[in-house]
Amino acid sequence: MSMTANPNTITTQELTPRQQKILGLVVRTYINTVTPVSSKAVFEASDLGVSSATIRNEMAVLEELGYLTHPHTSAGRVPTDKGYRYFVERLIGDVELPQAEQNMIRHQFHQAKLEMSQWMQLAAAILARSARSAALVTAPRIEQPRLRHLELISTQSQLVLLIVVFQGGTVRQRYLTLKEPMDQASLSQVAAKFNALGHELDMASLRATITDPTDFEAAVLDLLTELTAGGEVAMNEVYRDGLTEVLQEPEFNKRGDANALVNAFEQPTFLNEVSTSPVGTVQVVIGGEGRWRELSACSMVIARYGVEGFATGALGVLGPTRMPYGRAIGTVRYVADLMSDLVSDLYAD
Repeated sequence: MSMTANPNTITTQELTPRQQKILGLVVRTYINTVTPVSSKAVFEASDLGVSSATIRNEMAVLEELGYLTHPHTSAGRVPTDKGYRYFVERLIGDVELPQAEQNMIRHQFHQAKLEMSQWMQLAAAILARSARSAALVTAPRIEQPRLRHLELISTQSQLVLLIVVFQGGTVRQRYLTLKEPMDQASLSQVAAKFNALGHELDMASLRATITDPTDFEAAVLDLLTELTAGGEVAMNEVYRDGLTEVLQEPEFNKRGDANALVNAFEQPTFLNEVSTSPVGTVQVVIGGEGRWRELSACSMVIARYGVEGFATGALGVLGPTRMPYGRAIGTVRYVADLMSDLVSDLYAD
């Protein structure tokens, strides 16, 4: 799984190796301490072989280039969104989770029930804990819904309840009004025909298979097509975890920033709107990057999972721009890969 930058990213200039090392030290130190980083702190933490004055001059250059800034009258500096972006794209290094942690996460998934809802709930909990961020996971949207099982139940003389289960477990219910009454035995016979001929078929294939349908069978086909209008079936759930802990971070002491995070976190369509990269790619959004100004204090690490062109969902983490990016990227990437494997097993087989 590769990583992609947001298309609205600010252009970054090339830095010298020494400037890169200083910027990396400032970013890592600030992420860990939440304290502006002084040239003295960089000097003591580095092996650059230059004086504190030289480091101070280099930090001034980095500030002029827009990678660092200093809050108020503090002598220390903190990364800007541009500085975080350079760090993520050029300096972050290895972001793979340790093998022992990968094994533990995989074991947790194997212990879960064979239900997508269980996997999504577990994915959200793992992402929140491992990335130390708020986590969101959306259900996969099935682009080519396939029939698993159909029931037709008589409720009144001319009213029939259709219950359909699509592959993956999504259930839909609708009522049909009959032109002429049908007994339950006749309804069950029609349902059995659909289940025998249409099992695991998409709607186009189902229509081609049910040849010369009766008026009632045609009405059932029309209703199934209506239920899958737009070519998508989704469970519509969004699983969340970790928001309470993230709101304790000092960046969200301001009411406006905290409210913006909560509003984004609770918006059912938010993650799918932000996630624009294909399956197999991790997307990093820093400070809203001009598209989501209300999230200027936040960063997001997002990935789509599933089988491209068949069934995909999205998962990701949100937190302050002072996010442990390496761990967040490694966790999102690994969990997305696991979820893709699970979707492939559940939906595409």
